[in-house]
Amino acid sequence: MELERITSRQNPLLVRLKKLGSDKKSRREAGCFLCEGVKLVEEALRWHAQVETLVLAEGTCPPPGLPGDTRLVEVPADVLKSVSTVDTPQGMLAVCRTPALPPPERLVPGRYLVLDGVQDPGNVGTIWRTADAFGADGVFLLPGCAEPYSPKTVRATMGACFRLPLWEIGLAELTARLRGADMPLYATALRADTADLRAADLRRAAVVIGSEGRGVSQPVLDACALTLKIPMRERCESLNAAVAASVVLWEGWRNQ
Repeated sequence: MELERITSRQNPLLVRLKKLGSDKKSRREAGCFLCEGVKLVEEALRWHAQVETLVLAEGTCPPPGLPGDTRLVEVPADVLKSVSTVDTPQGMLAVCRTPALPPPERLVPGRYLVLDGVQDPGNVGTIWRTADAFGADGVFLLPGCAEPYSPKTVRATMGACFRLPLWEIGLAELTARLRGADMPLYATALRADTADLRAADLRRAAVVIGSEGRGVSQPVLDACALTLKIPMRERCESLNAAVAASVVLWEGWRNQ
């Protein structure tokens, strides 16, 4: 594999990396995202992500398992820092192809998580990571959520973005997919039919986690067959979205 050397920050590749790291539109148009740091790049390779380009700081060895068609580039450390999305770069940065974001036409019945208006990329990434840890079959993002392949979201997944599928979807399409798989839609919210989370059968269902500020939106609530309550002290009104998702995912894992 040929190793290129680039020193100019005005090189087209470096300009492209800067845009991919800072601009959502550029990522969407290119169908690519950045994966930064040894751990994430190794996870990308381990789970057969499409790594188009790997940029290394001088003196950094490429990880094992790099496909032969990957463009391999070496740059000075200060040049890598200029396009890095973190304060302290870890010596390597990869450009990966973005997986397909529309969901499959037919869902395999199982345990799914749905995010409704979760706007913090750290929360989205943490929930994605937790969903992978506790055996969910996939995550759906309804409109208004943080971008799944922004650098901050990708870092928060700790590699789960390469292991567990995530799809962007509208509410009507989601409910149609769930009907086709004979799966109910539940939500973590309070209303007259609210049931204790511990009493719900989550082995074949999709559960909605609402936004950090307003919770589950009314149109989504209207589409839910049941709402679920996480038991907690009465003086506490709610949980952080990522924490609530973790409790739901653990309960589903525990009862599978």
